[in-house]
Formats: sequence, structure tokens, C-alpha cells
Amino acid sequence: MTEHNHDENKLIAERRSKLDHIRTQGNAFPNQFRRSHEAAQLQHSHGEYSKEELEAMDFKVSVSGRILAKRGPFFVLQDNSGRIQLYADKDAQNVMKEKWHNWDIGDIVGVTGALHKSGKGDLYVNCEDYHLLTKALRPLPDKYHGLADQELRYRQRYVDLVVNPEIRDVFKLRTKIIDFIRSYLNGRDFMEVETPMLQVIPGGATAKPFITHHNALDMPLYLRIAPELYLKRLVVGGLEAVFEINRNFRNEGMSTRHNPEFTMMEFYEAYRDYKYLMDYTERLFRFVAQEVLGTTALTYQGKPLDLGKPFHRLTIVDAIKKYNPQYTDEQLNDRAWLKAEIHKLGGKPVLTDGIGGLQLSLFEECAESQLWEPTFIIDYPAEVSPLARRSDSNPALTDRFELFIVGREIANGFSELNDAEDQAARFMEQVQQKEAGDDEAMHYDADYIRALEHGLPPTAGEGIGIDRFVMLLTDAPSIRDVILFPQMRPE
Repeated sequence: MTEHNHDENKLIAERRSKLDHIRTQGNAFPNQFRRSHEAAQLQHSHGEYSKEELEAMDFKVSVSGRILAKRGPFFVLQDNSGRIQLYADKDAQNVMKEKWHNWDIGDIVGVTGALHKSGKGDLYVNCEDYHLLTKALRPLPDKYHGLADQELRYRQRYVDLVVNPEIRDVFKLRTKIIDFIRSYLNGRDFMEVETPMLQVIPGGATAKPFITHHNALDMPLYLRIAPELYLKRLVVGGLEAVFEINRNFRNEGMSTRHNPEFTMMEFYEAYRDYKYLMDYTERLFRFVAQEVLGTTALTYQGKPLDLGKPFHRLTIVDAIKKYNPQYTDEQLNDRAWLKAEIHKLGGKPVLTDGIGGLQLSLFEECAESQLWEPTFIIDYPAEVSPLARRSDSNPALTDRFELFIVGREIANGFSELNDAEDQAARFMEQVQQKEAGDDEAMHYDADYIRALEHGLPPTAGEGIGIDRFVMLLTDAPSIRDVILFPQMRPE
């Protein structure tokens, strides 16, 4: 046992002893206290008054929250809005000692009393009627060392939120970002819907799913990897503009950009195409940044980023050549050379891929990470886009884009494939890839084909990674910083 653990166990034992004493006096966890004001509300409404003006007012308030610090007769109380001080005179201190064996840092209390201002100009509430609402048995990290272990912060987010107020701000901002995305679509006649999380056939993306079992039906079910096929069924049914903000689950690796469960926003609109979607996405991103941050000019990890400028648009080959001008057109159309170059760069080419698939793999190895400014990569190969409409000018390509910002994919959209026979053929190609050992290839979804046979109007659809967008606007280096409870290995 380390010295730190020994000290912590000693403190926990002392606090348990205090709780035993409190229990002898009645209910140790009362629930009758009601506050009248939050800390920030008082700072805003009364922070400008002088000490003498507050004395004359004798303004009574009730506040509640967690004790973060003790300084002589003063306590620092934190609630959801911010912080305010409490003052306990000698009589109050004696009562606290006798009744509760004193308040500890981390305890949750409620106090009613007059609002005053200290000689230093800090607001405080005089402890006139005061209650211990919850005895904290575990001590908070001390102020000097804090909660510095990043992994511990992810595991014990409840402590992280208490001792690091800036983390609260990140998640409050996350909520605002989602609210403004939702309001943007609602204001343009989109209908928000909910589609199944448990699916008989996982579809809508090329990814390895999580599998579970339904006991009553005695059948396997999959946690959804994407809502796409259900949303497009709704467009078939006449709901011409729909969106969903919800969780997806993919049984894949974890990194600073990947968590097994993550939040996506997918939206579909009839009688639109992928070019319209790119313009729409630029407007959406600028709107959210302006509303949430008050500007479209950001700084991410110390580097400037401007969402106000027109987003770049490049094909996969254009992007490869922009950052690797030494590559020739002949090389980029040579399967053997592409596979060798991908290996050389540390990638793992799919041996069955054609030229288009190998070019995409090379792009991911040599160009993707360099796309700092917002860039739409367009015209994806049909072989890696089984749900996208083929290009009229080149059937080997599709009307598809992916949006990259700060070297990360943020969004994926395309003109939807609405030819039922072409979709059935592409599903069969995916099945063959799955039978050849590709765990991420799609299943054949006969019901979705049946829906397409009823007629899907020309439609454009897109998925936006909410977590990565939040990372961008909150300057967070890891996806775990913007997910309250990220997936972790067991302790």
C-alpha cells in the first residue's frame, strides 16, 4: 500500500466515524432544504453592491452545494453555476463541531443567512440556519496535486467535474452545440425521428458490429452501426426531410478519435444532391460556431482555424498529389505500385481492392492528416461506397464526399443510391467480401431492397460526427475529453 492510499484510507475511516455519530442524531441524509438562489445568480445580481449597502439590505438567501475549501471561518461552496463563500461565526462553528464533528471538504451543505461582502470584496452568506445534507466519505484530491492522472479523470468523471470546473464548461458547451444543430434543422422543416438501436441486420456503414441476444425471440440482434437504412425507409414513406441525433456502436479499436459508442447526427432530404449537402454543411458549421463561440475564427491545439472561409474541395487523387507531388499519374493507377507504397507507409492495403480502393488507402496514409483547413474530399470510388449513387460522368465513381478538418474526418455524405437493382448487386458484392473474411463488409438487407423497390426519390444524406465536431469547438485533443464516460479497460 502506498503512503497516499494509507492516508486516504485513514481519512475515509475518520469520515465514516463522523457519519456514525451523525446517524445517532436522526436522518443523516435530510432532503428538506430548498435553496432560493444559485451562486452565479447572486454574483450577478449583488456583486456590485458595496459592503455597507449589503449590510443595510439584510438580504436573506438560501444556498446549497459542495464545500471545496475551508479558510478559517470561511467555506467555499460550489454549485452548478459557480462558487460563493459561507461564513461561520464562533457559535456556528461550535454547533458544527458538536453536531457533525465539523464539515469536511467535499461535504454537501445547505445554508440560509444574510448576504454580505468581505473586506476583500468577496460575497458570502452568513451561516444562520445551516444543514449537512450529504456527508462525503471520500476526500477530494488536494488542491496542489489535483486530479492530474488523465486516465483517472476519465474513470472518475464525477470527481473530475467537481475539481475541474473547466470540464463542466466543455460539457455545457457540448449541450449547446447539439441544441443549435437541432434548432438549425428544425428551422428548415426537418423532422426529428428515432430509429432502432437493436437491429436484425446491421447496415448503413462498413463496420464490425456488437452482437447481443434477444431471449424471448431467441435470436441474435446487433447494436446499430448507423441509422442510415431506416432513415431512408422513412424518406420512401414520404417523410422527405428527416434527421436523428443518437448513439452508434462499432466494435473496433479505440484512439484519440475513436470510442466504441459515439454520437452521430444523420439527416436526409429528398430532391437534393451531394453538392447541395456540401454547401449546407458549410452553413451549418458556421452557424453553430457563431452561435456557440461568437466567432468562426477558432484556435485548435494552438493553430488557427477559420470556418468562415469557403471549404476546399479536392478529389482523392488531387489531395494525394497536393501533398505528395513526387507521385505520378502512372504510379497512382498501378495496383502493384499502390500496394507497395501503402505497405511502405505502414498501411495495410486490402488485397482485393481495385485502383479506387487502393488510392483511398494511400490517401489515408499520406494526405488525410495534412488536411488542416476544412476540405471536402469528393468523388469516392464506387467499390468503397456501396450506398452512394454512381456519378453520371464516371460510373466508377460516386457522388460522395467526406469532410476533413484538422486532419480528421468530421462528416460523410452523398447522393443516395435509389436504384434497387444496383443496390442489390452492391449488397451481393459486400456479402462476397464478408465471406472472404472482411468483418466490416455489409450484410444483404432484403427488406431495404424491398423499400427501394417502392421508390426512393432522388435524395441526399449525410452523417456528422458530433463528438469530433465538439472536439473542434472546445479545443479538445481527445474524443475522451468530450464524452462524459468514455470506454475504458476494467481497473
